[in-house]
Amino acid sequence: MVLSRIASETDASIQSTFASRYVQTSLPRFRIPEQSIPKEAAYQIINDELMLDGNPRLNLASFVTTWMEPECDKLIVASINKNYVDMDEYPVTTELQNRCVNMIAHLFNAPLGESEAAVGVGTVGSSEAIMLAGLAFKRKWQNKRKAEGKPCDKPNIVTGANVQVCWEKFARYFEVELKEVKLSDGYYVMDPHKAVELVDENTICVAAILGSTLNGEFEDVKLLNNLLAEKNKKTGWETPIHVDAASGGFIAPFLYPKLEWDFRLPLVKSINVSGHKYGLVYAGIGWVIWRSKEDLPEELIFHINYLGTDQPTFTLNFSKGYQVIAQYYQLIRLGFEGYKNVMENCQANAMVLKRGLEATGRFNVVSKDNGVPLVAFSLKDRSRHDEFDVSDWLRRYGWIVPAYTMPPDAQHVIVLRVVIREDFSCTLAERLVGDIKKVLHELDALPPKNGSNVIAMNVVNSWKKFVNDKKTNRVIC
Repeated sequence: MVLSRIASETDASIQSTFASRYVQTSLPRFRIPEQSIPKEAAYQIINDELMLDGNPRLNLASFVTTWMEPECDKLIVASINKNYVDMDEYPVTTELQNRCVNMIAHLFNAPLGESEAAVGVGTVGSSEAIMLAGLAFKRKWQNKRKAEGKPCDKPNIVTGANVQVCWEKFARYFEVELKEVKLSDGYYVMDPHKAVELVDENTICVAAILGSTLNGEFEDVKLLNNLLAEKNKKTGWETPIHVDAASGGFIAPFLYPKLEWDFRLPLVKSINVSGHKYGLVYAGIGWVIWRSKEDLPEELIFHINYLGTDQPTFTLNFSKGYQVIAQYYQLIRLGFEGYKNVMENCQANAMVLKRGLEATGRFNVVSKDNGVPLVAFSLKDRSRHDEFDVSDWLRRYGWIVPAYTMPPDAQHVIVLRVVIREDFSCTLAERLVGDIKKVLHELDALPPKNGSNVIAMNVVNSWKKFVNDKKTNRVIC
């Protein structure tokens, strides 16, 4: 997001060393130039600035795919000028989207008949997918309340405090109260028992996370389903579940096929997943799948014909790019076997990193072995430096490793997190551990951040003791 600001005279123009071969004058930074410039100069200016960006392969904060095969890159370049929302103009691309929806629905065990088509849509990411799923829950709840002659102006949704910010956006943008289950020390995901306690007649759904952004842990969707089913039976409510599988949706089916988290559970009505995370596609693709067509209210679907034919659409974002083609490539190229191999390799590399960190004796690992392949860890002793210092110093070696505090009520816990993607090898894991050791050694050699304050307090305390001793001595005398 760009926030407007007033430019100073010093940063109002762009200077480029090598582009001076083509352009002698500086370019305005925040206004469109009056004159055109050669294409070589435009390329050089932008390329020079981009050199200061971080290396995507070393950005261990991100879940987003940073590498695809050259053959897929060719398909992307050949399709980069397509807007596949024009279904009449690009019917094959539309068909590829439909195939992806059905493949993912079957992967998530949707209860489909032999010739029954899955209900779902491609999005620009899980954020849009969650907005669409939330709208479907809200509208279905409103329709039910109206039919019963009950008020429908105070919907709420129950989540854990560890949800991604898109859930907070959904609640605020679409006027839904967000009921968050607070975290606790050592338990950094939503507690199903506490979640069900928060459910009332105005709850449109309970959102469970398959792969927490904070520590990669899978929430217990099966337990949530069972507890919620009991409450629904007692109250007569029909509170459903949405599974936010942005990170874990392309992991659990391959690494934990017996784990029941998807449409095998009767209260799970919709699932979102990010194609650009462990779906192994570049940024800009997500999916939302509904259990059945009854779970997506018909009035939310628009029908347009100004692109040539009648086209149903249920999206917040109209234009769509090449990413659906890239997703289809990965699904048929890798197949179940290929995805399983990739995920097993990611998990193995996560274990290499975890063991390396534990061997230092300096960290507590707070992530779980079963979940998203990432390692979240915190310092055992932060008396001299903290996780933010480690994160900052690792950038000097090129690594981007985020440090952050946990949500309420575990704000006192600070963690570092390394996401293990397909392009993060065992060699890189070992090198990262080596660089972390170097950073710790360098930080240990520095005076404590609060060293000067400690010295000052010692001086003050010594002086107070001296004065008190004098007073005491006078009294004794």
